Amino acid sequence: MIPLETWLKQQNLEFELIEKANTVHTADAAEATGIPLERITKSLVCLDSDKKAYVAVIPGTHKLRPKEVARAFGVKKVRMCPFDDAHHYSGYAPGATPPLHHAKVEGVIMDQSLQAWDWVYGGGGTNELLLKLRSEDLIRLNGDRLGDIAIPPEE
Repeated sequence: MIPLETWLKQQNLEFELIEKANTVHTADAAEATGIPLERITKSLVCLDSDKKAYVAVIPGTHKLRPKEVARAFGVKKVRMCPFDDAHHYSGYAPGATPPLHHAKVEGVIMDQSLQAWDWVYGGGGTNELLLKLRSEDLIRLNGDRLGDIAIPPEE
């Protein structure tokens, strides 16, 4: 797989890789960088019953709606991939998974709430980096697949 930064440059994207302390969880990344947690995405690897992988990109403050992810991909059910196995599908260590450019996934879906931001942040390919890029680029490069796949913190 092409390194993330190389791939992003090949796409002619405007992006920034932001150095940070080594973190795995989005809340820790927000604390380390001062970036609001709702702006930092979680890229969650989900598996269907055939162990086909899908990535769900949601705000760091939200919880996943697995049924909605399954519905979006036309599969019966998905479950969260075990934390220690996710890298086999995404190509990245847990906490470093960017919201795009994955190794072995069938597709990516983003929570529709991410459209509200001009810029979003996500895993930067390592646990010491965050990726900043335009939400419109992220949506386009992931095939324009959006859905109501996350539960906001107030629900």
